[in-house]
Amino acid sequence: MCGISGIIQLDGKPVETQALAAMMKAMKHRGPDDEGQFAENGMGLGFVRLSILDLSPAGHQPMLSADERYVLIFNGEIFNYLELREELIQKGHTFHTQGDSEVLLAAFVEWGEQMLHRLNGMWAFVIYDRKEKIVFGARDRFGVKPFYYCLDQNRILFGSEIPSILAVLGRKPTPDETVIFNYLAFNRTDQGADTFFREVKKLNHGHYFKVRIAPEQNAGATSAFKPQRWYNLRESLREPFKDPEEYRAMFNSAVQLRLRSDVPVGVCLSGGLDSSSIVSVLLRDFDKKDLNTFSAVYGSGRTGDESSFINLYQDQLTNMYKVQPDEHSLMQDIEDFIVAQFEPVPSTSTYAQYKVMELARQHVTVTLDGQGADEELAGYHYFFGFHFKNLLRKGRLDTLASEMAQYYGKHRSLYGIKSFVFFLLPAFLRTRLRVMEKGYLHGDFFQANAGGADTIAGDLYGSPTLQDALLNHFEYKLEHLLKWEDRNSMWFSLEARVPFLDYRLVEHTLALPDEMIIRNGMTKHILREAMKGTLPEQIRMRRDKIGFETPQDEWFRTPQFQQYIKDIIYADSFINRGILDIKNVHQMYQQHLDRQGSYAREIWKWIHLEKWYNRFID
Repeated sequence: MCGISGIIQLDGKPVETQALAAMMKAMKHRGPDDEGQFAENGMGLGFVRLSILDLSPAGHQPMLSADERYVLIFNGEIFNYLELREELIQKGHTFHTQGDSEVLLAAFVEWGEQMLHRLNGMWAFVIYDRKEKIVFGARDRFGVKPFYYCLDQNRILFGSEIPSILAVLGRKPTPDETVIFNYLAFNRTDQGADTFFREVKKLNHGHYFKVRIAPEQNAGATSAFKPQRWYNLRESLREPFKDPEEYRAMFNSAVQLRLRSDVPVGVCLSGGLDSSSIVSVLLRDFDKKDLNTFSAVYGSGRTGDESSFINLYQDQLTNMYKVQPDEHSLMQDIEDFIVAQFEPVPSTSTYAQYKVMELARQHVTVTLDGQGADEELAGYHYFFGFHFKNLLRKGRLDTLASEMAQYYGKHRSLYGIKSFVFFLLPAFLRTRLRVMEKGYLHGDFFQANAGGADTIAGDLYGSPTLQDALLNHFEYKLEHLLKWEDRNSMWFSLEARVPFLDYRLVEHTLALPDEMIIRNGMTKHILREAMKGTLPEQIRMRRDKIGFETPQDEWFRTPQFQQYIKDIIYADSFINRGILDIKNVHQMYQQHLDRQGSYAREIWKWIHLEKWYNRFID
C-alpha cells in the first residue's frame, strides 16, 4: 500500500527529478517507509512505500522486470498473489521477493493487459515499457484505490492524490461547479471522472489507459490519453448463490485472502451487521482471539452510538479500542481533516471514520471493514423504494402490499415508501424536488448546473429494478465512500481492506433474485441467513441502520460551533460566491438553533465547502 505519482512528457523532454520529489512529498503520509524515483525519455515515476508484504528492501519501487524492460509503480494489494506466483513459476518465471509487486510485474510480462482479469485485489498501477516507450496504467474493478490525472498540453500528470498533481501544476486550480451542485443537492460526489477541481480528473474504476511517448507525432495530452473500460460488472455477473451456505463459503474466502499480511491486522467495528460479520467470522472460523477492533462511540442514548452492540463482543475479545469524537475534537481537528480529505464531504460521519483510523494506527497497519456491503445487499432504506417499484412493474400487487406493510411494521418509517413514490417521478422532477427540498441553492446557480445532474437523477434514481439500482450504485455511488476511506486511512499510513468487495462475492451476489436481498421488510437477507449461529442475534436481526453517524445536530448547536459557523456564513466571501441563497441559509441555521428542524448535514456541507474554497481555491 503506497502512493504513486508521475509525469509523462509526450514530447520526450526530460522530467525534472525535483518535480517528482514535490509530487512525492505531497503524499508522503501514504508511504513513510521508503521512496524511489525513475526518470528516462520523457517518463518520470515517483513512489512512496507503506510496507505490508515483504518488508525487506527487495520490495523497493520503482521495480524493474528481470530483463529491465518494464518499470512498475503500484499502489494496492493483489490478494491472490501466492496463487499467481505459483502459476508463473510453472511458466518459467523466477522471483527474488516475497511480495505481490514482483508478481504483478511478472503477470504483465506473461499475459499483458489481459492479466487484469486474473487479479483479486485493489490497485492502481503504472507500467512503463522502455523498449516501446508505452505507458500502461490501470485501476481496480470497483475503485478501491485512487488514480488522478491532469492533461496539461504536452504532459500528463498523475498520482494517487490530487495534492501531488497540484504541487507541479504551476497555476491555481479552479472549481468545478457541476460537481459542487451534485454535492449540495444530492450529497453525491465521484459518480464520474470529474473532481472538485476542473483541472484534475480521475481514471474511472475498471478502466485502463495506454499512452505512447512519441515526440515525432507531437500529440497533445488530450488526444493521447484515452481511457478504456476493461471491466464491466453488468457483463460479469455469474450464477447466483444457490443458498446462504454457498454465500458464507465465498465470504470466508474473501476474508481469508485479506488476512495475508506481514504486519498486524485489525477491524473497524461499528456494531452494524457488516463489520460485525467480519469480526464474528474471524473469531469463529479463524480463531482470531487476539483480534484488534476499533470503534467510535458517543455515549449511551446519543445519536450514532452503537456501544450496546459493540459490547456484545466483550467476552470474546480483549483488544477492543474505542474513541469518542465530540464537538471539541472536531473543532480541534477540522483544519487537518479538511486537508486530509482535500475535497468536501457531505457529512461528519467521515470525520468519525477519520478518528477511528487515527486510533487504529496506534495498534495496527492494516484494517478490515464492511465497506461495500450496503451497495451489494441493499443496506440503505431507500433501496426499499426500488424493490417496491420493481414489484409494481411486475404487477405483483399482493407482494407489494405485503412488503410495504412489513416494512412499515418493522421500521415504523415511511422513508422507503416515500422513496418509492420519488423514484416513480420523471428525472427532471426528481432533480427539482431535491433542490426545493434543500431550499438554499441560489436560483442562478441551479439553472446553470442542474443539467449536469442526469447521472444521479436519471441513471441512479431512475433504476427500474432493485438489481439495476445495486449495479448503478457500484457504477456511480460506491466510489465516493471508497475515496473517503482511502483518504482517512492513508492519512494515518494505514491500509484499509474491504472483504465485501471481493469481485467473486460481488458477481454472484448481484445476480441474486430480489427476495434473497430484501424479504419480509428486511434487507441483506442472504447475509443474515448465512450468519445464523455466528453473529450475536441482536446484531443479526438489527432493523436500524446507523453506520458511522455522529451527534452532529447537537454539535452544531454548541456555543463554540455557533460562533464558528456564524463567522463562516456571515463572511463576505461566503455571501458573494453566488452558490447559496444567503437569506435561506441564515434562516435555516436559526431554525436549527431553535430546534425547529435538524439541518446539521446541510450546515456541514456549507462550512466544509467554504473552508475548501478558502484553503484550495481563494
